[in-house]
Amino acid sequence: MEFAARFRTRSFGNMLLIQAQHLAAFERGTVPEPMPTYLAGFKQWQTLGRRVLAGQHGYAILAPRTARFASADPTDVTSWRRLRNGERPRPGEVVRPKLTGVRPAYVWDVSQTDGRPIPVRPVPQLLRGEAPPGLEAALAMLIRAAGFELTTVMDATAIGGANGITDFVKRTVVVRGDLDAAAQVKTLAHELAHVRLHDTTENAELPPHRGIGEVEAESVALMIGAAHGMDTTDYTIPYVSGWASTVPDKTPVEVVQATGERVRRAARDILDVLPTTKFNGGDPPGLTRAPSRASASSVARTAPRSRTLERIQSRRLA
Repeated sequence: MEFAARFRTRSFGNMLLIQAQHLAAFERGTVPEPMPTYLAGFKQWQTLGRRVLAGQHGYAILAPRTARFASADPTDVTSWRRLRNGERPRPGEVVRPKLTGVRPAYVWDVSQTDGRPIPVRPVPQLLRGEAPPGLEAALAMLIRAAGFELTTVMDATAIGGANGITDFVKRTVVVRGDLDAAAQVKTLAHELAHVRLHDTTENAELPPHRGIGEVEAESVALMIGAAHGMDTTDYTIPYVSGWASTVPDKTPVEVVQATGERVRRAARDILDVLPTTKFNGGDPPGLTRAPSRASASSVARTAPRSRTLERIQSRRLA
């Protein structure tokens, strides 16, 4: 199952074939590691600027063999007919590819090739060190003010390997308790962004794909951290790029561009009510701006209840 998780684009049968053949190659001493890393066909490696080394044998797998079939009535399973090479469908017919069998094919591990270096995708690195004073308590208060119970667990195994998780049905936010303070604060900001942006019980504007939701939450966390002088890029950049690449029909850059304004507004609204020491909004000292209608409305709602931070936050979140 661990092997299948790493090579999940392969069918179960092909995964077993690759595993057995690679392990045999390792035992013969022709590959350096018992677990393959990257797998591709002979010509696929060539397109990446690499070549299969002399004497290296490919791993035999089963590739699908397909053909074109046409039908004037797709709902009738008996009406489909196979098209010959070059044959065109008749007017009004629907054409679909169908599996007709399998054929042998071969793949090679990257260790069996040489040539152009393989780009290494960065892996999110947990933040180390201390957090800005008061930020953890302030973020926790905002989560609770939104009606969520905040708890910690001993480690990631209790929450499926995640650093934090938000449950909108149970109204809970759970965060790992074994993180450094900086990582804990970043995770709280991430989960608070989910609470603000993705709460289905509050009729929030839900993202059409989970990857977009994760990009939004982590981008908000980066902005909150940056406003407090925290550098979260070792974790955030690989995390955002990884999730953005899962969104169909969009490039990662397009995903980030499409979510940018929504992220900015969410981060601004959170930063506006945090009592912590943070960078200003970029205006030179002494410059006074007329508040926007949205800002003025927020101030009007919160001013009568400004005696405590919790009351201000509760009113804004309401």
